[in-house]
Amino acid sequence: MRDFFLNVTRYPRYLIAFGLGVANSVLEPLARRRSNPVTAVALVGALVSGLLSLGLILRAMVSTDVIA
Repeated sequence: MRDFFLNVTRYPRYLIAFGLGVANSVLEPLARRRSNPVTAVALVGALVSGLLSLGLILRAMVSTDVIA
């Protein structure tokens, strides 16, 4: 039983390491392109647009109003 719990405790560490690796591989190329002001504005716009879209999608999924 001890081996089972030891194995279960590895999954959160794996998830954190995987998430940090993905974030690093995505954010590193974007960080190199931020020196150009036009690209920096485009990146900020894409980030705001993505977060706004995600928020609206989640709100529509959770909403209890039925559109008929």
